[in-house]
Amino acid sequence: MPVIECDETTARERLVDAGLDIQQGNTDHERWRAEYGGSTAVAYEGKIVIQGEGTAQLEALLRDSDGGRVHAYFDGASRGNPGPASVGYVLVNDSGIVTEGGETIGTATNNQAEYKALIRAVEVARDFGFDDVHIRGDSELIVKQVRGEWDTNNPELRENRIRVRELLTDFDDWQIEHVPREINDRADELANDALDDD
Repeated sequence: MPVIECDETTARERLVDAGLDIQQGNTDHERWRAEYGGSTAVAYEGKIVIQGEGTAQLEALLRDSDGGRVHAYFDGASRGNPGPASVGYVLVNDSGIVTEGGETIGTATNNQAEYKALIRAVEVARDFGFDDVHIRGDSELIVKQVRGEWDTNNPELRENRIRVRELLTDFDDWQIEHVPREINDRADELANDALDDD
C-alpha cells in the first residue's frame, strides 16, 4: 500500500487535472478520496494513502516524474501451467525503487503470465512518464520473441508480443534483456506473493 508524503491540496489538483472525480472523505481524518483503475487514493494531512488493486496508475498521477530512464523488472507465475496465475514488476531508477507490485490475473500458462507481467511493467513505466525503459526478465522465450529473434505459433503469445511492441513506441528508447533468476528475484517474489494472498 503506497504512502506518498505530499501536500494533499496539490495532489487533489493533479487528480482533478487528470479528470478524476474527487469525493468527500469517509471520516473526520480523511480530507478526500479518489478512485482510479481499481484503486483508491485517500488524503490525510500531509500524505496520500493508495489502496486496492493496480495502485501504480494512481501513484503515477501523484508522484513527480522528470522522465529519464527506468529499469523495469518483470516476472509471471502460474501454478498448474495453466492454473492460477499472477504478475510481478519492479521499476528502479537512480534514486532507488520507484514502484513495485504484484497482482493475480486469473488462469494462464506460465508464458502467458510472463507476457502479462511484461505488459504491466511497461504500462506502469509509461504511466510514470519515463522516456527510456530498460526491461529485464528471466524468461528467455519472452525476451527473444519481443526482440524478434524467435517467432511463435501461439496466437495469444503473438498478440501479447504485438501489444508489448505497441506500448514500447511510447518511449524514446527501449531495450530488453534476459537476466538470471537471482537478478529478477524481487519481481518473482511479488508475483508469488500475489498468488499466496489470493
